[in-house]
Amino acid sequence: MTEKIRSIIQATISVKQNILQDEDMLKRIEASVVLISDALRNGKRLWFCGNGGSAADAQHLAAEFSGRFYTDRKALPAEALHCNTSYLTAVANDYSYDVVYARLVDGICNPGDVLVGLSTSGNSRNIVQAFEAARRGSVHTIGLTGASGGAMKELSDILFNVPSSDTPRIQESHIMIGHIICELTEAALF
Repeated sequence: MTEKIRSIIQATISVKQNILQDEDMLKRIEASVVLISDALRNGKRLWFCGNGGSAADAQHLAAEFSGRFYTDRKALPAEALHCNTSYLTAVANDYSYDVVYARLVDGICNPGDVLVGLSTSGNSRNIVQAFEAARRGSVHTIGLTGASGGAMKELSDILFNVPSSDTPRIQESHIMIGHIICELTEAALF
């Protein structure tokens, strides 16, 4: 079992090492910090969405922005779109789970806001439709996916297609990227 544990740890290190060596990925992290910082300075909001573990990660990252990361500071306007379970279950029941995020993007996002979508495949239908709605509403999009980028590749203003097809390794890297963006955004604003 110890060798399996080592193998898992090595796999996550390898994915992160690939990200570390990808100059274009690092530039996209910088671009995300600038995009989010500028949006927040201009009174815009930051929204997150995901499914399953990616929903938990979306909520985690929203809390890092709206609560605090390293600095005692005012709360930043960031929210995960799935936190209202009455809305989520009503829309999924009355319409389709595919539109639960798109309807919210249409209803509450404003031009210049930033929508961050997490989907390891990049093909989660509800995230794809949310990004389509964001595009129609002039909302910026940041996609966090696995290696291929899936359908989100063409819909993301900035795409972080983690170089892996292994869901746990992708999700670990999503949190790492999100934490870096949050830390640098907080430093830029405060």
